[in-house]
Amino acid sequence: MKFSAVLPAALAAVLIVSSCGGSDEASTTDESSTVDSAVGSEVVGHYADGVYVSYAASVESATKMGDDIEAFLDDPTEDTLATARKAWLTARPDYGVTEAFRFYGGPIDADDTGPEGRLNAWPMDESYVDYVEGDPEAGIINDPDEYPTLDTDTLASLNEAGGETNVSTGWHAIEFLLWGQDLSEDGPGERPATDYTDAPNADRRSEYLASATQLLLTDLQGVTDAWDPDGDDNFRVKFLALPTDEALTNIVTGAGELSRGELAGERMSVAYTERSEEDEHSCFSDNTTEDIVANAQGVANVVTGDYPGGVTGPGLAQLFAENDKAAADELVEAVETSVADAEEIPAPFDQHLRDGVGDDEPGRLAIKTTMDALSAQTDLVVAQASDLGLSVEVS
Repeated sequence: MKFSAVLPAALAAVLIVSSCGGSDEASTTDESSTVDSAVGSEVVGHYADGVYVSYAASVESATKMGDDIEAFLDDPTEDTLATARKAWLTARPDYGVTEAFRFYGGPIDADDTGPEGRLNAWPMDESYVDYVEGDPEAGIINDPDEYPTLDTDTLASLNEAGGETNVSTGWHAIEFLLWGQDLSEDGPGERPATDYTDAPNADRRSEYLASATQLLLTDLQGVTDAWDPDGDDNFRVKFLALPTDEALTNIVTGAGELSRGELAGERMSVAYTERSEEDEHSCFSDNTTEDIVANAQGVANVVTGDYPGGVTGPGLAQLFAENDKAAADELVEAVETSVADAEEIPAPFDQHLRDGVGDDEPGRLAIKTTMDALSAQTDLVVAQASDLGLSVEVS
């Protein structure tokens, strides 16, 4: 099987017609706003370019992951499994930075049509998909009577069916199928390659992993096409036609919401406070720290205007500098600090969640420092947007 990032026509149509509530008129600013219209338009246009190159980079590395997963399924050995795992770890950060482009109803998370839930839903009840410790017959894979076919349509229909933790698709389903449960005290999961050769339902496990990988590639390509500068009447066209203030508000909302509500809150604070390994983001591969770094970097990219592949230009900081350069410089320093703080969290993340580990332990201190930094930078983003007359609300 050769994985492809080609988008089915039906899904392509859904993504291309997605609207962000704008008109087809030229961009303008609100009368109450003090945004310089020329600078604002430049920031919006460069943001659209940055979104596209970021998603395109994710498609490229995810496609390489698909190739390595295909090679593993063609010849399941410990060596080919290790290569597929490495490809997942390499591709993951490219997706992580794109999460700053969420939270305003764009093609990634538009109501009823956005594929974000298929791509990155978590936490995952792994027993929904495959066997777990103490239950060797658990999961969709081990129930051929109920689920005789494990194609992409079937997996998509089962994702979050009956509960938010019933995750059947996306990065974390693939992660689980590559690593298995993390039962190690000091490392990631240790699923053996023989799960795909000699174990019960090995052929179905292979079919499932192949379908989950294909669906992820399809969804990623669809979102990328929606931002393609050569696209015809796609989401990008509609986004650039929005009033400048509205587009800027969306940009600020995406960065601010990821920074505090999602990253500092859902992805870090919940696991930190509850000491719950099940609530860390990439628990099977022990990649959670790198996930946090990538998300923080995604916010920084929007602020500075520096995107993958050397694509540079005006970001939010340049917009804010038109009003208050010192404040904008403070924001740039803040996002750089939060990325650096995240990089100081010792991996694996789950070592800092265990009972008996004190809050003064270096790992927990590093997590807390990063959460505080992310929250503080969110306040700066929202305040500086407000100073320009942009009304932004984030969690």
